[in-house]
Amino acid sequence: MMEKKDLRSYTYDALVVLFKDLGEKPFRAGQVFDWLHKKKVTDIGAMSNLSQSLRDRLEEEHVIHVTEPVKVLVSSDATRKYVHRLHDGNIIETVLLKYDFGNTVCISSQVGCRMGCAFCASTIDGLVRGLSAGEMVSQVYSVESDINERVSHVVVMGSGEPLDNFEAFTDFVDIITDKRGNDLGGRNITASTCGIVPKIKELADRKYALTLALSLHAVTDEKRKQIMPVANRYPLDEVLDACRYYFDTTGRRITLEYSLISGFNDTEADADELSKIARRLEAHVNLIPVNPIKERSFAPTARKDAVALKNKLEKNHINVTIRREMGRDINGACGQLRRDFLKEGSLGEANA
Repeated sequence: MMEKKDLRSYTYDALVVLFKDLGEKPFRAGQVFDWLHKKKVTDIGAMSNLSQSLRDRLEEEHVIHVTEPVKVLVSSDATRKYVHRLHDGNIIETVLLKYDFGNTVCISSQVGCRMGCAFCASTIDGLVRGLSAGEMVSQVYSVESDINERVSHVVVMGSGEPLDNFEAFTDFVDIITDKRGNDLGGRNITASTCGIVPKIKELADRKYALTLALSLHAVTDEKRKQIMPVANRYPLDEVLDACRYYFDTTGRRITLEYSLISGFNDTEADADELSKIARRLEAHVNLIPVNPIKERSFAPTARKDAVALKNKLEKNHINVTIRREMGRDINGACGQLRRDFLKEGSLGEANA
């Protein structure tokens, strides 16, 4: 039996092609896109300005997949962490972060991850599969439905490497930013990559307005290879050249994500080299005390040492922040809640 396609995964242009193939007028694409991404319905049968016969034809080969929150943890700082169940039973995480400027949702782009970064819990069980564009969109809509508020910013920094799921990820960007639908500003989207050089360049050529965050985490190839297998494929110079190309092509400043691991990448020499890299890219540096996970022995840099490193970067005229630790009391590391949930062996019920 043929698996039905998720209507939420269609870009507007893809819907135009779909309705042309069905012998329908192009305006039907606009009607359905409106139902999916403005009204955000989850039932094809609810699309009341389509004829019953057309709805029946759509339902023959299509569904609207939703991400079901089966567990929700709420932090003392109002961060909400969702375990979402997909239509095939796979589990992903989504996180809502409340800021003065609006609601930011951190979504996953894959079930698991194959990048193998040593400090990341999301990659321990490997890659199960990539998410569809619709499954990425649905994480945003699920959170909006839960809090009854609009999401103003999206970061693609949950489990998975978005550039390893490139077509689905770029379809997601096309869908979520389309003015005929959800109309999220491209500048309000940040995507994190560990440094897949060809895809960074391809993303640049699409000239999206989104911010690219490079997971740097070490300032030499030797150190990077110890914690990030992708460094064996793409040397640091190539990665930085690709990031510079992205900045020059799009005008969007790169963010350098730098996990602080005690005794490994937090010395004065590391700070000096990090300053050189940041200047080369005209980048912002985001220092992140590494999240301890029980499968690894990494320890975060002490707070006072992290502040000293930040001060060193600032003296070198680098724009730098230390990431605010939100939601620490409900879960320490990205991917850890998903792993704990799977180990429980019980789906249970959502709780807040």
